[in-house]
Amino acid sequence: MMSERAPQKFAASGTPMRLVLVTGPSGAGRTTAIHALEDIGYEAIDNLPLTLLPRLLSGPAPDKPLVLGVDTRNRDFSTEALVEVIDRMEASAGVPMQVLYLDAREDVLLRRFSETRRRHPLAPAESAEMGIAREFDLLTPVRARADMLIDTSEMSPHDLRAELERWFAPEGRGPLALSVHSFSYKRGLPRGLDMVLDCRFLRNPYWDAALRDFDGRDPRVADYVAEDPRFAPFRDRVLDLVETLLPAYQAEGKAYLSIGLGCSGGRHRSVAMAETLGRALAKGGWQVSIRHRELERRGLADGGAVAASVRPGTQGEDRR
Repeated sequence: MMSERAPQKFAASGTPMRLVLVTGPSGAGRTTAIHALEDIGYEAIDNLPLTLLPRLLSGPAPDKPLVLGVDTRNRDFSTEALVEVIDRMEASAGVPMQVLYLDAREDVLLRRFSETRRRHPLAPAESAEMGIAREFDLLTPVRARADMLIDTSEMSPHDLRAELERWFAPEGRGPLALSVHSFSYKRGLPRGLDMVLDCRFLRNPYWDAALRDFDGRDPRVADYVAEDPRFAPFRDRVLDLVETLLPAYQAEGKAYLSIGLGCSGGRHRSVAMAETLGRALAKGGWQVSIRHRELERRGLADGGAVAASVRPGTQGEDRR
């Protein structure tokens, strides 16, 4: 049984405490994430038995924010116990906690296990496929409770570290971070989106031979899309909706919001709209990351980066 003692001393210190719990399936990047957060100033504790967490949080407030690593290899791990910990922290006014869930596709996890020749911890005498399937089932309730979900399927360790630095570095703009994604419907929805908007009704630069080879970051393509008489009303209403929702989400403690904008190929209309929306929100003071899945997949994103961070003060019109 877990101790029923509520952790109060962090609140009594009067110092805001940041606690990040990192979990997810084996092979998705949990260790990399913990090291990345440790490098930017977090105190890292990995594989702490869940029964000891209340005792840890009942002590004096530490000088640094904490990152706790939890996975299915923990000595006393159970889904019920972890969800109970999350519920308890959410109910505690003194210890706000963010749950960071690192995910990856099954085929990617299988490839990673194959490359490292590691046995899966939930199937040491069986195939990695069996272990991955069991872990997905086991962690489903935890995934549903996550405040922030990062799919590392297309990320290198360097990319993951850079993404975490954007959201968790001390110089960040605030507790709620935004990620705006463009994508192609042909390849399905990106995982972890909170809101999805369809841009396929806008005029398509693909059918203009002079614009086909460029993407939505090019001013010529952006102008072509913006000339559609439906673009401005759509842009304004989406921006108004998001700007209405963000303060409410922030007030309830939401740490991360992911918005997806899709079109047929994920190269023109959705990219132009993602750039427009991301820059408008950054100009409004929010911390925003813009990601273009199909451009990243083709190696066309700037500098080969997985995410392009946009911060207030960036040049560009807010509603172009």
